[in-house]
Amino acid sequence: MSTEINHILIIGAGTMGGQIALQCAMHDLNVGLYDNSAANLETGLARVRSYVRHLTAEGRTTAAVLDRITPVTDLAAAAATADLISESVPEDPALKGRVFAELNALCPPRTIFTTNTSTLLPSMFADAGGRPERLLALHFHLPVWIANVVDVMPHPDTDPTVVVAVEAFARRIGQIPIVIHKEQPGYVFNTMLNALLGAALELAANGVAGVEDVDRAWMGIMKTPTGPFGIMDAVGLDTVWKITDFWARRTNDPQMQANADFVREYLDRGRTGQKGDRGFYDYPEPAFRQPGFVEGDDA
Repeated sequence: MSTEINHILIIGAGTMGGQIALQCAMHDLNVGLYDNSAANLETGLARVRSYVRHLTAEGRTTAAVLDRITPVTDLAAAAATADLISESVPEDPALKGRVFAELNALCPPRTIFTTNTSTLLPSMFADAGGRPERLLALHFHLPVWIANVVDVMPHPDTDPTVVVAVEAFARRIGQIPIVIHKEQPGYVFNTMLNALLGAALELAANGVAGVEDVDRAWMGIMKTPTGPFGIMDAVGLDTVWKITDFWARRTNDPQMQANADFVREYLDRGRTGQKGDRGFYDYPEPAFRQPGFVEGDDA
C-alpha cells in the first residue's frame, strides 16, 4: 500500500492544528484545515494569518503560503484525497476514537492516521478508529517552527512501514523525529515537562508558594524567559486541565485532582491562557516579561 504523503488534512483548528497546518504549507504541501465548529475554524484561520504576518516580517515565509492552506467545510471531499490525517481534538480517548472512526469511513485505505495527543496513548483508541495498523502518534511542540522536535510513537499494532513513512514526512516538514520504542504517556520531552508543571501546580495548589513566585524560582535559577505557569498559559489552561483531570481520575491520585481543581478555578473565571488574553497572567504583556519581575521589583 502506498505511503507517499502529499495531501494533509488537519482535524482541529486550535493553536496546535493551525501551527501544524502552517508548518506543512511552509514546506510546499497542500493542507486542509477542518474543525466541526465554523466559528473555531474562522478563529483558527485568523490565528494562522497572524502567524504568517510575524513569520513574514522575520523572513521565514511569505503571504503566498496561505494559498496552500484550504479551510475545509466538506469533510468527506477532503478526506477522500488525504494521504495523512493529523488530529488535534480535545484530550478524550472516546472522542478521538469517534473522530477516527468517522474518518475511516471517508478516507481511502492508504491514508495514514496520526494523533497529536499530548498524554494519551494511541492504543487507547486505535481499534475504535478502524485502522490500527495505520495509526500512530505524531506529536508536535509549540511553536512548531522553532521547537521543531516531533515524537513518532507507534502502538504495538502499527505497521512498521507506516512508522518509516511518518518519520520521513516529519523530516520533510523541517522537524526532528524522535521515534519512541514503546508507548509512553507524554513521550520524551513532555514526560520531563509534565513533571515540572505538575510540581509547580502542586506548590501553588497546596499554598506553598504563589504562581509568580514559583515562576520566579524557575526563571531565576534556570535563566529561562518564562516559568512553568507561563508555559501552561502558552499551552492553554483548558488543555492543562483536561490532561490533569483525566489522569487524576484514571489514577485516583488526590494530589493530581487538587492540581486539576486549581486550574479549573481559573477556567471558571474565563481565564483560558495566552490564547484568550488571560490565564495565570494577563496578555499581551504578562508580568513575567516586565523588567524586574524575577527580582520581585515588578509591583
